Amino acid sequence: MKVQLLFIILCLLIGPIHCQLVNVDRENDQDSSEKKIAFSYNVSFASDKQKLNMLDLSNQMELDLFLKKDWILILLGNMDGSFNGKVILENNGYFQFRFRDNDKRKVAPDFFCQYQWNGVLGMRNRALAGCNARFRFWEGKKDDLYSSIGIFYEFEKWNSNTSGYGFNNDSSLEVIRNIPRLNLSSKAAIQFKKGIDFSARTYVQFPMNSQFQYFLKPRWIIDLNLFFKISNHLEMKLSYDHVYDSYRPLPIDKYYYNLNLGVQFTW
Repeated sequence: MKVQLLFIILCLLIGPIHCQLVNVDRENDQDSSEKKIAFSYNVSFASDKQKLNMLDLSNQMELDLFLKKDWILILLGNMDGSFNGKVILENNGYFQFRFRDNDKRKVAPDFFCQYQWNGVLGMRNRALAGCNARFRFWEGKKDDLYSSIGIFYEFEKWNSNTSGYGFNNDSSLEVIRNIPRLNLSSKAAIQFKKGIDFSARTYVQFPMNSQFQYFLKPRWIIDLNLFFKISNHLEMKLSYDHVYDSYRPLPIDKYYYNLNLGVQFTW
């Protein structure tokens, strides 16, 4: 299964939010095209004049390098930003590298590393690296199903004085955590008809620090994407993702979601 993608080099400067569903994991007509490099860029923009100018920007990029022996190197970048004049209301995102099988083997390793931030939640930065065992349960012409299990280690720094922090900030609170986690995930994709396809991925990540004291307080992530093809290089994209985390280092909400409608350019 191969992919589509695009080229606009500015996306490397503008990048991330919550989840990691990649275009190469979709079911679409271009998946079977023989490419060495594929690129895609998804962007949405909104501006609203109130007392000050409200600006909202969401964008995501993906670069896929198809290697020999059916291996693939994936670079993901995603970033959301909201501004009320010069005031930062939202600034979050991530960059991720993955090295994995290109959906050819029944069982294969999936190596990954990631750097992310979220000013609203007080996350100054989080760096993680790990490896999954990836299982192919089903691979059809118009649908598929994959799952994985693995371990990763994350280093994170939280501070309630971050710009745009969205909660009560009576005092400065800084938390540094080093957490190994068990990672369970599954991914499915289906093509409803030519030009319309759907992809979904979910993660459940169990903390294994402090002698497994917080193991039953996992982080749950789900990412849903619906694509409508307009032309060979232009698509509409409807996305929903959420994060539920009952093991928060700062006094913030456990549940957050993101709903986005944008356009995607592919080459």
